[in-house]
Amino acid sequence: MSVNVTERLTFFGRLFGLDSNPESGMWYLFITIFILSILVYNLGFARKVKVWQNAIIYVVMFLGCIILTFFGAFLPVAESLIVATAVLALYRFRLHQERKAGNIKTSGK
Repeated sequence: MSVNVTERLTFFGRLFGLDSNPESGMWYLFITIFILSILVYNLGFARKVKVWQNAIIYVVMFLGCIILTFFGAFLPVAESLIVATAVLALYRFRLHQERKAGNIKTSGK
């Protein structure tokens, strides 16, 4: 009852060819996870900070994405980041629409 490794790959694992060319596939998966992490951070959590603080945030995010890439081969990390990006983008769009309609007052900061 052995399971083939190819059957356990996620959608992006198969898309990037982790079964046929694992080295380049992992790089593509890493780049995808890193870009999606940046999008999620900017849509949901980013604040105005100094440039050096922003650099530290992105370096730590880069290191964290290395770990997430190893999980992303067999767990739906990239897929989850796509869902998070979509939800946060919809939230930001609705917030913008509500502010434009005058239903939400912005802070004076």
